[in-house]
Amino acid sequence: MANNVFNLAELRKLIDEQAAVPPRPPQETAVEREALTFPPVMLAPDEELALLVPGVPLVADAIRLATWTGSRPVTPDGLLTEPDAAAAAEELGVPAGRVRLVWIVAVNTGLLRIVRGQAMRGPQPTRLTAEATLEFWDGVVMDVLDRADEGLTGSAVVDDHLAEMLATIYSVRSGVAVANLARGILQSHEVACEPGAVPMRRLAASLPAELLEALSLLAYCGLVEQTAAGRTALTPLGVWAIRRDLLREGHDAPTAAEVEVFADLSAAELVESLVKGAATQSAVAGWLERRAPEEAARELIEIAATGTAGRRGAVGAILEELGPEAEGPVRQALELPMMRRYAASWLHIRDLDAPALSPGDHTWIGVDSLAALMHLSGHAAGRLDTPEPREDLIRLVGEMPAVGHPDTLAVLDMLATAHDDPAVVKAARKAAMKARSLAHTKLG
Repeated sequence: MANNVFNLAELRKLIDEQAAVPPRPPQETAVEREALTFPPVMLAPDEELALLVPGVPLVADAIRLATWTGSRPVTPDGLLTEPDAAAAAEELGVPAGRVRLVWIVAVNTGLLRIVRGQAMRGPQPTRLTAEATLEFWDGVVMDVLDRADEGLTGSAVVDDHLAEMLATIYSVRSGVAVANLARGILQSHEVACEPGAVPMRRLAASLPAELLEALSLLAYCGLVEQTAAGRTALTPLGVWAIRRDLLREGHDAPTAAEVEVFADLSAAELVESLVKGAATQSAVAGWLERRAPEEAARELIEIAATGTAGRRGAVGAILEELGPEAEGPVRQALELPMMRRYAASWLHIRDLDAPALSPGDHTWIGVDSLAALMHLSGHAAGRLDTPEPREDLIRLVGEMPAVGHPDTLAVLDMLATAHDDPAVVKAARKAAMKARSLAHTKLG
């Protein structure tokens, strides 16, 4: 718990791990649930992007397929019959393997309508506003990405890591070499599946060709392009669409303009924005770029030393981005009662000389982390709804009264009223009674 205590994500993770988390769908992993922060991106104006949509090969083919189809019967699954699919591929010049994707996009975007087993042409995307055109484009991309679960690219391993690969390309605006994309997929596959040496060698041999074919399809879909340096980058439409998808998944994917507004704030203003949720972690990098590390650390520590647990959590999220160049102010914080534990942990993490933390210090940090989450989240009750017992939390609850944290009672009362595990509720109530008794004894 003492490790990485200055990381805002860890504050939120703490209550997930030691208090409670909503039940996960069986297929969902911890990595998938983690909210990630992506670098700010420059978006082209909506009007310019809208003009590009009709020129995307997939979109153009979907429009042509809708016109070609006219009105004709479809299969019970709402697809073209095999003879019609073959005829469409030949007459429109669309590769046979892509006709199904084009058809699905045409139907799902309303270019074609299926009524009582009959396909008919729907309204065409002409003379739409820029906003409506981009919403249409968003629907196209959602259709494409949704197909990964059913086999989009022809490569099972690429489909499995498609979202991850696109997020990687999104993060590197100058583009990513195909060899690096392949290496990343191989590493992720090895960690996730543990396939063994022989299957990994086979995959390493076949993946480059599969990846090139997959990138060709993504280019056809308007998402990626090759740079002059031979790297794979997102198209302007791809940047817009993948950012929209990342936001839907709960990730922090700001535009450069959104981050810029925080860069000139004072330390106190930035911390307040983080606490209130007006700023996200992506604003921190731009803010730090305009300040000397020692100066920034000194201002932040002053705020945290006299502020609430929520402000300490927000300050910690910023200090976590600083390296050993901020050692001076952090070392001075060892003398501050509310900061000494955090300062010691920060120094330890960076392999710098620092005093050891006692078990009581770790418990104090645990209380402070939960108290910070209450401040940062407004109401933590919504995150305390799992029936799964957590022995670590019960142990922590029992240790809380002895460490003298000013927010101990608030944290215990929160757990006693918001947690739905009876064992945790009972432990929190018992610990709260003990904490009140200790406080009464000291006052007496």
